[in-house]
Amino acid sequence: MKKYLFIVTSLMTLVCTAQTKYSNEFLNIGVDAAALGMSNSVVSHTADVNSGYWNPAGLVNLEDNQLALLHSNYFANIANYNYIAFAKPLDDRSAIAISLIRFGVDDILDTTQLIDDQGNINYDRISLFSTADYALTFSYARRLPLDGLSYGVNAKVVRRIIGDFANSWGFGLDAGIQFETKNDWKFGIMARDITTTFNAWSFDDDKLATIQNAIEGQNQTVPESTELTIPKLQIGMSKKFIFNYDYSLLASLDMIVRFEQNNDIISTSFASLNPALGFEFGYTDLVFLRGGLGNFQNELQIDNSEDLTFQPSLGLGFKYRGIQLDYAFTDIGDQSAALYSNVFSLKLDFSIFR
Repeated sequence: MKKYLFIVTSLMTLVCTAQTKYSNEFLNIGVDAAALGMSNSVVSHTADVNSGYWNPAGLVNLEDNQLALLHSNYFANIANYNYIAFAKPLDDRSAIAISLIRFGVDDILDTTQLIDDQGNINYDRISLFSTADYALTFSYARRLPLDGLSYGVNAKVVRRIIGDFANSWGFGLDAGIQFETKNDWKFGIMARDITTTFNAWSFDDDKLATIQNAIEGQNQTVPESTELTIPKLQIGMSKKFIFNYDYSLLASLDMIVRFEQNNDIISTSFASLNPALGFEFGYTDLVFLRGGLGNFQNELQIDNSEDLTFQPSLGLGFKYRGIQLDYAFTDIGDQSAALYSNVFSLKLDFSIFR
């Protein structure tokens, strides 16, 4: 019984102790197995429906409507991560997109009422609840008069629910730019939460009271009701090389900048920097092999020494007549403490119906 009580109270503790830099972390997981296979180093060359997440400026490269789907599991299939997006070009200079992300744990046992006031155990008093995070994003992109330059913006609504215990609404803005030179070098900048994404929590006092003393010394007060997600930058560059017409190699390098001090490979009191490297080898624009390295961390060991860890990724892709199926396996060999998963995604270009 204590184990199930711990699950419920731990969820409330996450809300209570969540600090600014950990707010809305589910939005940092990423979408599209093709991008995840390249360790997320795609901010400069993303050019499809998934650009709504990675860099909305890339939406201007759409030639037709596109639909994207993704599913993956985390924590031994306890948590489910799902994504769906739709994008549409408005004309040859602008495009729009809408996307929805859900990260949730379902069918959690609520045993807070298992024992009544007389000390009797009644299993009929056990109920189920879910905890889930949602993000709905609206994107707009447009080409600028300067050749090769485009910009995009995101407006996102964040909804977070912990059963009947607590829920929140959040709002924020992202902005991105892309630039392509005449010799095919591509550059991109994605600024997330440029206005600091704001989350306002509300709590069910009656429900909260039932778990406040489930674990002695924890959850004795009502958690803080507001969170702010600080801005983050992702800066990237990439180039695609063609060999003998049939073979291609896309190489990319991104730098993720967080305005905080943490365990990133380069960290100061002002900002921390973490590189991500990726490649994609393609054959006749039909079959793709991808790989990447990212999430470099200086992890503190028991003897107070630091050990550099990283998160390798590997991916495969297949595209035929507007249908693209991608697979990614992240954190190969468990080289870091980060999440790892088998990720599958599907992209459908509506040109196949024409």
